[in-house]
Amino acid sequence: MEVEEVQQEPPLANPNANIVTERNANIISGGNVFYNPVQEFNRDLSIAALNVYFQRLVKERAEKAKKQQQRKQKQQVDDNGQQETPVTPSYTAGTKYEDGMRILEALAATGLRSIRYAQEIAGVRQIVANDLSKQAVESIKTNVKHNGVEHLIETSHADAMTLMYLSTAPQQRFDAVDLDPYGCPNRFLDGALQCIVDGGLLLVTATDMAVLAGNAPESCYVKYGSVPLRMKCCHEMALRILLHCIETHANRHGKYIEPLLSISADFYVRIFVRVYSSQALCKYSMSKQSWLFQCTGCETFTLQPLGTVRSKSAEQPQLVKFGIPTGPAVNSQCEHCSHRHHLGGPIWSAPIHNMEFVEDLLQAVQTTPLSELGTQRRIVGVLSMVKEELPDVPLYYTPDKLCCVLKLEIVPMLKMRSALLHAGYRVSYSHASKNSLKTDAPPSVLWDLLRCWSKRHPVRENRLIPGTALQAILSQPCLRDYEFDELHPLANPSSRKQALSRFQENPAPHWGPGTRATIMIGDNKLPKSYRNQNKKQRHKAIQQTTKNEEQEDAHPLHEEQEKEEEQPFHDDEEQQPAKQLKLSPTA
Repeated sequence: MEVEEVQQEPPLANPNANIVTERNANIISGGNVFYNPVQEFNRDLSIAALNVYFQRLVKERAEKAKKQQQRKQKQQVDDNGQQETPVTPSYTAGTKYEDGMRILEALAATGLRSIRYAQEIAGVRQIVANDLSKQAVESIKTNVKHNGVEHLIETSHADAMTLMYLSTAPQQRFDAVDLDPYGCPNRFLDGALQCIVDGGLLLVTATDMAVLAGNAPESCYVKYGSVPLRMKCCHEMALRILLHCIETHANRHGKYIEPLLSISADFYVRIFVRVYSSQALCKYSMSKQSWLFQCTGCETFTLQPLGTVRSKSAEQPQLVKFGIPTGPAVNSQCEHCSHRHHLGGPIWSAPIHNMEFVEDLLQAVQTTPLSELGTQRRIVGVLSMVKEELPDVPLYYTPDKLCCVLKLEIVPMLKMRSALLHAGYRVSYSHASKNSLKTDAPPSVLWDLLRCWSKRHPVRENRLIPGTALQAILSQPCLRDYEFDELHPLANPSSRKQALSRFQENPAPHWGPGTRATIMIGDNKLPKSYRNQNKKQRHKAIQQTTKNEEQEDAHPLHEEQEKEEEQPFHDDEEQQPAKQLKLSPTA
């Protein structure tokens, strides 16, 4: 009944004090439904990615149709004797197309993401906005009608996993599935991979970065099936752990994934992957995963693939043979500092981006209408950095951590990049860290470079303690000289020269994943640190005051008894609360 009352009001009326406006979408029903304004970058990037994905999908359909026609008729010639070319249809945002995409937002909350998809994505057939909360579904219905997108959005009140499992029939599958849960998405992956079409787009967000970054390896193994290591490159490792988790879920159903874009931003990671069905190509998955060895002394890391793939002959490269590598890839002690290793993984060690897709996406966000997105400047900066990354080099180092191991003055980033480039190696930044150093130079070259740097900035003698990584590395001679003074032309990347918005500052005070079912704007967002401040002491004081009042009401004393037993009574009064505080289970 509450939904009907809201629907009877004029479209511009405001039944709730909380109004959320993002681009052309207006959310007029707030209450206890989750909304986080910091995720606008996530939504903008998803809209751009879905638009580019559908453009590629239309081209693939046209090429497929053309091949099918050529099979039926070897040569199609029109009346003029020219070969017919398939006409690529044009699509407009906000219009329903029978050959468009079916999109599922499994956890819709206010429905803002679905509404923006309907308003800003060209080529949509249907968007299913689902949520388990009845209040959230009523809010979605209200917002959908208010924004005038009823012809594109269908609301669903169901458990997300149940809905996806019931949509596995070929005619009910989705072209794109968006999973943006609170925390870990692993329980939704199995259903999402089964209800998506062959070649469909899966969008996944994970906000439990503390688990993925290595603070709780036992929890990460339970949730994602991988052991993280605490490293400076933990944000890229989080992306690779999530990709490994999605790939293992897909392989169980004879499917595999192709990462299009993998982003680490703010407090979460966001993955865009295409899902394909092929039992034969699933066999390559083993060679895309790797174990990770990390030295406990110098923190040098080494990857070892789970499988190998080699061609049987040069004449027929398509004929391959799968094998198991010998190992381990490291000795029992580190070759650089003689310390032992931690073992982590497995993680995804193949490329995490499709550079052609990134290039198309970068061009799309710089042209109308995607150039009008609220976070367009940041999207351009992040995609420019992604485009500059070395695709075949997993993980990265940071110069400050390398110099910290050797107690050296930190090498300026441009000097270190120049030295590696002059030495004949490739370098790049990573979008996940502003101090990242992604390079194909082996760790021995990095330590040799720092030994050369230590000649200019020597380490104090009292720090050369036997048995430390510092002493073991600096005691070895330099193998060559490195050029630090002359700046290499490629040392300063174009994204840095153009001063693009590469690493944005914290978008808002008290920003983060937020709390469940809360509008994270205005006065409704009470900082978590403030809520929890002196929480136990406040609870203890309230409990003590309540007990004292109950004692006074249950044991009234006459004035004469109070005078006679004044001293004993005060002694009991002083001692009794202390005992209660000790025995209180909630204190």
